[in-house]
Amino acid sequence: MKILKKIGVLTSGGDAPGMNAAIRAVVRSCAYHKVDCVGVYRGLQGLIEGDFKELDARSVKNIINRGGTFLKSARSKEFRTAAGRKKAFNNLQSENIDALVVIGGDGTFAGASRFAEEFNFPIVGIPGTIDNDIHGTDYTIGYDTALNTVVEAIDKIRDTANSHNRLFLVEVMGRDAGDIALNAGIGAGAEEILIPEQNMGRERLLESLSRSKKSGKTSSIVVISEGDKSGKNIFELAQYIEENLTEYEVRVTVLGHIQRGGSPSCYDRVLASRLGVGAIDAILRGETNVMIGIVHNKVVSVPFSETITGNVEMDKELIRVADIISI
Repeated sequence: MKILKKIGVLTSGGDAPGMNAAIRAVVRSCAYHKVDCVGVYRGLQGLIEGDFKELDARSVKNIINRGGTFLKSARSKEFRTAAGRKKAFNNLQSENIDALVVIGGDGTFAGASRFAEEFNFPIVGIPGTIDNDIHGTDYTIGYDTALNTVVEAIDKIRDTANSHNRLFLVEVMGRDAGDIALNAGIGAGAEEILIPEQNMGRERLLESLSRSKKSGKTSSIVVISEGDKSGKNIFELAQYIEENLTEYEVRVTVLGHIQRGGSPSCYDRVLASRLGVGAIDAILRGETNVMIGIVHNKVVSVPFSETITGNVEMDKELIRVADIISI
């Protein structure tokens, strides 16, 4: 097996709290094993443009508590082309980089997997996305922090809802996955939760809100994943509710990108550290084209092909819990 002397690390796709902690773990694990480490700035686009910088253990001091990614992230249309990937490979060779750690989501892994196969180049992935929508891992880096951010925001919104007897519709991130909406909705005591995996429908929502009003509730919170199709958008749904339930005064809050920001939770810092060390361990064992995940609190290697096989199935028990406790 080839002796690895230099490993690159990059972050790609949407940023997530804990990415810096993962970078730190990768760099310091390389230093521990006496392997050089190179940071690739601006993700896959940085690979194409050769935007590299040598990193050592001191380069990543004081970043474990910082949100976002100090290596930056960027989408790269050029990487989707054969010519773009060839340019990236040539840059890796010129820099004498022997293997690569990529931190990102399923789109990042799809591109990395293709690159690894085309050039027989060792690549290991670390799941970093607030949506928690990657197969092969129980949790992704950034998910726990995003949940806590959402719950804190909804708690504050509820104070206003109670003070003015209002119905608040709160939109959270999750274009294809409802994990944030479902878990944050339960944690924040939402009256209803709308997710892409379940088409609740407008009429059932109206019935539920009517029951809540008759049962004595003076205010309500409905948490809606951005991918839910109950309306064209959350504002159109709010208008529909007001037109059909005139007793409700409806307000809309779109939490947006505040869910991605902020200092990572302790859980995300520890998870990122474990997965970062696990990624270097896997590379040194000769593994490639795999993601390092966490299953039943154990670090595991999962082939990229298994991580990008469509939507993750929603936990039916959690859906049942949400239905019962929102009565």
